[in-house]
Amino acid sequence: MSTTTVRPVSDSAPGRGTAGGTSFLTATRLVAEREIKSFLQLKSFWIGLAVTVAALFAFSVLPSVFGGGQSSVAVVGTEVQAALDQLDVETVEAEDVAAAEELVRSEEVDAAVVPDTTGESATGVRVVALSDPPAEIVAGLGTVPPVDLLETADVSSGERAAVVMVLAVLFLMFGMGGVAIAQSTVTEKQTRVVEILVSTVPVRALLAGKIVGHTLLTIGQVLVVAIAGPIALRAGGHGDLLTAVLPALGWFVPFMILGFLLLAALWAVTGSLVSRQEDLGATMGLAMMLVMGPYFAVMFFSDNETVLTVLSFVPFSAAVAMPVRMFTGEAAVWEALASLGGLAVAAALVVMLGARLYSGALLQTRGKVALSAAWSHAD
Repeated sequence: MSTTTVRPVSDSAPGRGTAGGTSFLTATRLVAEREIKSFLQLKSFWIGLAVTVAALFAFSVLPSVFGGGQSSVAVVGTEVQAALDQLDVETVEAEDVAAAEELVRSEEVDAAVVPDTTGESATGVRVVALSDPPAEIVAGLGTVPPVDLLETADVSSGERAAVVMVLAVLFLMFGMGGVAIAQSTVTEKQTRVVEILVSTVPVRALLAGKIVGHTLLTIGQVLVVAIAGPIALRAGGHGDLLTAVLPALGWFVPFMILGFLLLAALWAVTGSLVSRQEDLGATMGLAMMLVMGPYFAVMFFSDNETVLTVLSFVPFSAAVAMPVRMFTGEAAVWEALASLGGLAVAAALVVMLGARLYSGALLQTRGKVALSAAWSHAD
């Protein structure tokens, strides 16, 4: 298939960094403003943001409203069983205290109630739990009994799972938001508007403006989520979780911004390689993999400290893995700063590589452009 290439006005002559009398920085700003205004006018943008915020509140409040279902408790002896008669719990008989503790460790039951042999308990029983005191069971026993925790940790497994899921889903949502960059680029090529744009705007300024514009939009959305998240946690009565999750949100914001910047250049190149919206799916594979890969990797290996440590230093997964490690206290501050620096360097390199491919493919307006052809046609 033949390819039509329109030669853009040089990015460097007359006067380096200008095209049609427009400086690179001015052109970048104008393109960024155009992208921001066009997307702020879309109802889908606001609907998507509203759904995200509503989901945060639903995730926090609904479990408190509807409850978490019937608790299961391991019991040792008939006297302990009698102490639980007034509670709406499912009981599992255990032969002795060791067997009850094993059921708790394996998470087959939520907690265990065993005889107190120390004389500390006014009710004659002790409660055994994994990492969090079972508030419903303790309160139901009347006089608060001693509570033994088998695993002491600053963050419970439930809190860890919740934070991992929220950060991974947010990364997935904002990372997939880069599709808008690809779609915008294809639309400009399909309508031949790009030929008008590059006559007055440097091609690289067009790419820079798109990246800057959509990065600013993402920053705005991340900040809205970072503000709404703590409010949602307070509304759901998760004050303790709020205290623990704030550091993770603080780290997530800069990591998410740099992560999106890294992906934005790839999405722009994805759009520049085709000339019709119908063909966009054929070039989205790599970008999709780099967005979905970190999501599934962190979700699947969130309990594997070694794998999560590796993922926290891989640029494409660091945006989720490192904030999770900071939340759980498994990473030092210097590790987070090193990971953030590596992500910044990777983002800069990918943007420079993407700029060359973008400039070489943007004005080839017929059919799909091979990466080698885009590289060779670049200025």
